[in-house]
Amino acid sequence: MRIGLISQWYPPESTFVPGQLAAELARRGHEVRVLTTFPSLPLGRTYPGWRQRWNHQATNRGVTVRRVPAYPSHDRSGLRRAASYLSFAATSTVAALRYLRGVDAIYVYHPPPTSYVPAGLLRTLRGVPAVLHVQDLWPESVTASGMAPSGLAGRALDVILSGTMRRIYRRCAGVAVIAPAMAEQLVERGVDPSALRTVFNWTDEVLFRPVPATDEARATIGHRGRTTVMFAGNLGLLQGVDVAIRAAAAVPDAVDLVFVGTGLGAEQARKLADELGAGNVRFLGQRPAAEMAELYGAADYQLVMLRDLPWLRGTVPSKLQAALACGAPILMSADGDAARLVETGGAGLVCPPDDWRALAEQFTAAARVPTDQRLAMGRRGRELYLDRMSLRVGVDQLEDMLAKAIIRGRA
Repeated sequence: MRIGLISQWYPPESTFVPGQLAAELARRGHEVRVLTTFPSLPLGRTYPGWRQRWNHQATNRGVTVRRVPAYPSHDRSGLRRAASYLSFAATSTVAALRYLRGVDAIYVYHPPPTSYVPAGLLRTLRGVPAVLHVQDLWPESVTASGMAPSGLAGRALDVILSGTMRRIYRRCAGVAVIAPAMAEQLVERGVDPSALRTVFNWTDEVLFRPVPATDEARATIGHRGRTTVMFAGNLGLLQGVDVAIRAAAAVPDAVDLVFVGTGLGAEQARKLADELGAGNVRFLGQRPAAEMAELYGAADYQLVMLRDLPWLRGTVPSKLQAALACGAPILMSADGDAARLVETGGAGLVCPPDDWRALAEQFTAAARVPTDQRLAMGRRGRELYLDRMSLRVGVDQLEDMLAKAIIRGRA
């Protein structure tokens, strides 16, 4: 197959799914052409050593990458984010007319949905089918982020985005979603069930793998010989970081809670820990990705959390795949598909979201789990990842969706 891949985010940014998909499809013998912009995540500034220009193209191991200019922004300003999304939609559409000429099908990584614009134009002009890979539900992820306007303007934006997404879903030959509940929500919005498929995200399997605990890694996270729970990843507005801090502060003799990462909620989290006098809560800040597997191995549990919001029940956060791939036992404070995966797979302990008392009880229970049982949780989690979430499994499904989209397009 000759496959076009459109994504505003692409390595060396941390959004690795499009990059690994492109590399694996090329390894399987497909011609892959990527259309993206210049790297700027997460700070919203073009990376050092990169210069935005129109004619930037490179080929590596069978994957050709064309980068087009776009306004870089990743802060809390809705207007600047919109400018970033719309500018990439405009420049990628102009480039796609020539660069993606002759492709059999197009894979589109969403968000943002504006990345679909060039694929939509090629469908209209040349009948090229597209498969949309949905990571977040819009408009919910926008309205919940705090960037959307309030009042009448906010309601108008919600209506516009909802209508836009319904039109995009209908025009796609296939829609891949990252959780079963997300598929159910899209069916309720009128998406043809035959066009939908649940494809769990994988993780970067080079970086995230089982690694034995080392004294150096234990020292890095401040392990002092008692149960240590680690939260790794984005300290954002949807993770419920404050719930974890309150829970840990309530049981200071049971666990140590270590945060590895940063985000929009990091400063507030530190202030809350200080206000509560939570001496068993530590913040390591951002750490290099290459170190993370060792840190996973040094902690006793990985904490995965999501707020109690209906649309988040169809979300499986990427930190879960990373932890499972490393064979780390999970403490889950969430509802929906992510919680069911951990519970049915026997990969850890689960409690309701947004309930610090329940999480405090879970911390206490986790500290009492015998070592052999805790390690068995990690092994079952690793098996769960390999069977249902690995790179091989995910690419198999997306490759099949693209092939079927081409067949339907020809028919």
